[in-house]
Formats: sequence, C-alpha cells, structure tokens
Amino acid sequence: MALSRASFAFSQGPFASKGTPRTDKIKHLQNANSLSSTNNRWSISSHQTLVSTPFKDYIHPTGKRNFAVEDDIRGWHERSLEEVKQLFKQVRGDSLESLVMVDALQRLAIDYHFEDEIEALLQRHFFISTSQSHSHHIDADNLHGTALRFRLLRQGGYPIPSDVLQRFLYKMNDGTEKGKPQDNDILGLVSLFEATHLGTEGEDVLYEIGESIGQRLHASLADLDHLQARFVRNSLGNPFHKSLARFTANDFLRNSMGHPYSWTKNLGELAQLDMNIVRSVHQREILHISNWWKDLGMAKELKYARDQPLKWYMWPMAILTDTGLSQERLLVTKPISFIYIIDDIFDVYGTIDDLTSFTDVVNRWECTEKDNIPEYMRMCFHALDDITNEVSSVVYKNHGWNPLCSLRKTWASLLNAFLVEARWFASGHSPTTQDYLDNAIVSSGVHVLLVHLFFLLGEKIDPQSIDLLEKTPEVVSSTASILRLWDDLGSAKDEFQDGRDGSYVECYKEEFQGASDEVARDHVKKMISEAWKRLNKACLYPHPFTKSFTKASLNTARMVPLMYNYDDNHSLPLLEHHMKSLLFGDHSF
Repeated sequence: MALSRASFAFSQGPFASKGTPRTDKIKHLQNANSLSSTNNRWSISSHQTLVSTPFKDYIHPTGKRNFAVEDDIRGWHERSLEEVKQLFKQVRGDSLESLVMVDALQRLAIDYHFEDEIEALLQRHFFISTSQSHSHHIDADNLHGTALRFRLLRQGGYPIPSDVLQRFLYKMNDGTEKGKPQDNDILGLVSLFEATHLGTEGEDVLYEIGESIGQRLHASLADLDHLQARFVRNSLGNPFHKSLARFTANDFLRNSMGHPYSWTKNLGELAQLDMNIVRSVHQREILHISNWWKDLGMAKELKYARDQPLKWYMWPMAILTDTGLSQERLLVTKPISFIYIIDDIFDVYGTIDDLTSFTDVVNRWECTEKDNIPEYMRMCFHALDDITNEVSSVVYKNHGWNPLCSLRKTWASLLNAFLVEARWFASGHSPTTQDYLDNAIVSSGVHVLLVHLFFLLGEKIDPQSIDLLEKTPEVVSSTASILRLWDDLGSAKDEFQDGRDGSYVECYKEEFQGASDEVARDHVKKMISEAWKRLNKACLYPHPFTKSFTKASLNTARMVPLMYNYDDNHSLPLLEHHMKSLLFGDHSF
C-alpha cells in the first residue's frame, strides 16, 4: 500500500471476497515476526540489533567522540578537496578527459562538492554537441566519448538528441562492427549500453541499441579476463543511471579507478575522506532518529506494526546525498515512518468503520471527543499533526513559506487512497488494472514523500509549482509507478506478506482471463521500463522543478530495487550489505 507495504496480505486473489478477521491478521503478523529477524534487524529494540550498537562499537568505544581525530579528518578533507578543484580547472573543458573526470566524481559520490564546476562543463559540452560550426575535440567515431557525453548531458537534464548514437547502431547492423568485441571495444560498448538507459518515450532506437549491446556484452563474458568480466557484469546488472552512487562508490574505488590520468589518485583520496565524514554524519542522524522514535512510543502502542526506523531512514539517506542536508534527512524520516505506520493501521488494526472515521479525521484535520475512533488512531493523528507542524515551522523559518495546507492535503489524499484499497479488500472487488494503478500511484506514499522534500529543499517555492505538485506531475507519478509495479513484481515476499497479496499482476490476470503469470509479469516489466522513460523525460530541461528536486525523485526510483529485493528468508541482504558498508565500515571517526 505504501513505500513498503503489507497490502492485501490475507486475500485469496486480487482481493478477498469477505476480508479476513483482525485476529487472524494479528496471528499472521505474530508468526511472521517470530519466524523472521527482519523486523528486529531494522528496529531499536533492546536486543543486540544493528541500530542499538553502532555508536558504541564504531564511533566512541570510550563513550566520548574523538573530536581531535574528527577535526583532523575534516582538515585533510578540505585540503584534498581544494587540490581536486585545482586539478579540475587544469583539465581542458572540451576534452574527453573532462567527461571522464565528471563521471568519476559522480561514481565516487563526491560530485556534490563540484556542482557549479560540473554544470559549467556540461553547458560547454552541450553547446559543442549541438553546434555545427564549433570544433569538436571528441572524435565522432569515438564510441566511448560520444556515449559518455550523451549520458552525462542527459543525466544533467540537457535534451541532447539520441541520433548522435544512431550511427553506431547502423555500423553494428551492417556488419562493420559485428563479432566479438576487442579489448578496446569493451569500454565503448559498456558506455553505449549505459547511455541507452537515458531514453525517453518514442526513442525506440535507444531501446534497440540497449538490447543489441546487452546481448553482445553477455556473449563476450567468457572471453574477457577477470577484471573486464566484473566491469561488464556490474554495468549489465547495475547501470549507473538506475543505481545509487553512494552505495556503489566503494566498489568503483576498488575496482574501476584505473584511468590513465594524473588526477586519479587524488580523487580516490578525496573519496575515502568523504566516506568517513559521510559515515559520521549518518551515524549521528541515526542516533537522533532512534531517540525520536523511542520517545514517540508508537512501537509500544502498535505492537504488531513495523518497528524499523533504520530502514525508514535509509530512504532519505539515499535520496538526499549532500552531507549539508542533515536537517532535511532527519525531518523527512518522520513522515516516512508514518506512511509505514498508517499503512499497518489500515492493513492490520482497523475495521472498515474505524478506517472510514480515521480518514475523515485526517481530511478534516481535526480530532474531537465526538470522533468515534480507537485510542491508537487518536495517538497516531496527534503525532502526525505534531510532525506536520514541525516540518511546516522549519520550512517557514528557512524559506519563508508555510506549507501546512499542502502537507495536510497530501496526507488526506494518501488516506483516501488507503481507504479505497481497504474497501476493495473488504468487498472482494477486483479493480481494473488502470483503476488499481491510478489509486496505487497515490497509495504508494511517493507523493507524500516528494511533497515534503519539495518544501524542505526550499527551491522555487511559488504558487504555480505548488499547484502543479498537488496535481501529481510526471516526475512524481512515474516514480510512484516504478515503486508500486516493482513491489508487485517482487518474486520474494516481504516480512508481512504470505504470497497471496493483491497486486497489479493479479489484477492483470483477473482482467485478462487466461493470461499466465509469466505474461503478466512481462507486461509489468515493460510498464516499469516505460515509467523510467517518462521519468527521464520529466527530468530534461525545460521542466518546472529544480535539479535538486528531480534528483530526489530519481534517487527515490533508484532506491526501489534495494527496498524490494527480498530473499526467501524475508530479508533484504543487498540493502543490509550497503547499509553496513556505508554506516559501519572500517574508517569511521
């Protein structure tokens, strides 16, 4: 139902014919929580969990932070950053080397220190690539350079046409570049494959290129050495545009920093120092969130709801990568937690009558003694009111705009969508796939998340942007579609599902009688691909939102596969791996 949902976990098809008694739901949740350590793994319980130990073991074994060491590292970081900035200035701005350096900065997740420099360089390359008269310093036959420039410009929001890549497709199709790639082809082919993930609607040529190159690279794996094969597999499995650099920077630092440029070592040193600072910042933020969640008391009141503040914090940690956005990460974790908690209230606790009354309370944004709702719903609403007021107060203080009405409105929309699904579930109604997805775009919780982020980032807040945002523009709806469809596609179950949950796949099979599970799943995969194309287009200039907001939307979509990659033990091993590597590595303060 929401960012990570327990929706319809007890139905016998897309939606149950008579619903499931609350006692059976709670029994199922008790069994799920006792059989799986997933909930504890992300909780702040008194057990020996990842949340309760990192600060003692990794930050300050003596109980005190070592400020001298921290200051030393920050001093080294400042000097290293200045050195790299000087090296950046020395690189010729229209050269292939300049693009390779930008790519390395992005892959090492330190590009946020160079936003102005990178923007100026991309503007120059866009002018070069679209100018007929300007001298080009990248050979038109240089596959790696042409594909890298295309990808970096598209990622930066520049609408460079895809026909610059078509000539390479023609060369492969006419036989001039068929057969097994040579060593000097691998980098170019991988760059071209990476570039195809920036396609938009109507750019079928990029899809064709991606399919052709992907097959060719797969076929070449047996003939590559170990390092080349790992490089190709990483690209095929995790194309950069759809990955989170913060989680993959370590691998790039260890395995892919073999550029024959003088600045390579300097970038590696800066990246290592930056990782230490980032780790320290996130550890302190987790301690803050843990204390807030414990003091809130919701985990005690709702014993069978999810108690996973560390997992919830992983969303803003991945979405907002600038270390200077600590306040924003802390604040947005709070509404994220309530998306999960209210989701569980609808799925586990509430009767239809109670849920209807609760939804009415949120729509009116008023809870009086006359409202006949359970005490835990009252507690939830008052806590929701508190965090909404807190966010609004901070936004007004920092940016001079009070978003209270907009935030209340987006919460009301979320609960209205939750209630639609709850009524489908209770009545056994099977919606059409279109009705299901239209409602799911709202019930995914993505709109609530991105509306909060829009105001917290505080850029270009005006009546026109707010009006557009409230109408769920493509940059929001495509991200929400990716999340919900990926969730529904998941072959593994999350910690609250028993494999019979309603989903787009089930609705598709119900609507199109005779369609197999494989056909339905293939259809969903195509829809995810199309949603990515719409998101890519929504992030190209001109668009009504700032680059920081479109990047937040992209990072939300990039986080989705990690949040839904459950294994047979109802765990998220890949997410846990990244979390441990980023937060509890060997180089903390």
